[in-house]
Amino acid sequence: MNSETNKNNAVFFYKAAYEGNPKKAVELYAGDEYIQHNPAVKNGTEGFIEYFERMHKEYPDKSIEFVRCVAEGDLVALHTHQIWPGNDEYVTMDFFKFDENGKICEHWDSIQKVPEKSANPNRMY
Repeated sequence: MNSETNKNNAVFFYKAAYEGNPKKAVELYAGDEYIQHNPAVKNGTEGFIEYFERMHKEYPDKSIEFVRCVAEGDLVALHTHQIWPGNDEYVTMDFFKFDENGKICEHWDSIQKVPEKSANPNRMY
């Protein structure tokens, strides 16, 4: 697989899960093994599905904007801006590793709430 395909697949994978269809995301884009580094999510595809189904049920009105997508080798990084109920805004960095079959096999992320005040005029996304 090439970097452009991996970038597109990472975006589609995360968007499908975020918007309430993590089973489809896993069926189409996840590998046989799925290693999860987010401590709030169980390891494996079942943990991924369980987490995103719960998030969609509890927060159906959340939204996501994919700001940047960068690929290098078998890694893809997504930079997103998320808005949750109550207008809580978050910026995330998600990193996906792809296996030799072009499927996502590992995930890391970092999430930060957008503060109300900033020492500079620049957006975080």
